[in-house]
Amino acid sequence: MKIKRLLVANRSEIAIRVFRAATELGIQTVAIYAEEDKLSLHRFKADEAYQVGRGAQGEKSLGPLEAYLAIDEVIRVAKAAKVDAIHPGYGFLSESPEFAEACAAAGIIFIGPHPQTMRTLGNKVAARNLAISVGVPVMPATEPLPDDPAEIKRM
Repeated sequence: MKIKRLLVANRSEIAIRVFRAATELGIQTVAIYAEEDKLSLHRFKADEAYQVGRGAQGEKSLGPLEAYLAIDEVIRVAKAAKVDAIHPGYGFLSESPEFAEACAAAGIIFIGPHPQTMRTLGNKVAARNLAISVGVPVMPATEPLPDDPAEIKRM
């Protein structure tokens, strides 16, 4: 599927760099911004921009960080903007398997690793075991400690 419209679920320089690359590829860009970022440059560099975290009538708006992390809000904007894909930038939602799954459930391409990859590589023990299973050399180390404190004391 060719991506025609891309939402960047991040802000500032990160978003601007993704917008520049997308524009060079002929892809329309969509920015999100929190109330506190309404005058930020990334909002004006995109073809379109939508506020996230505003809250329903009578509800308090989300803070600047919470607005960018609100998966349901980002997906709501993505659907309203009719985007084909979401690029998470880095940090924020780029490391969230739940966000990647929410994108898939909404029929939107997540530009990043599969959720299971994030879960595996986000766990040091699982990542090490994966490396060993495919023959990647690793430094010698002790096995992970058991979850049961009584068992640790017996060691």
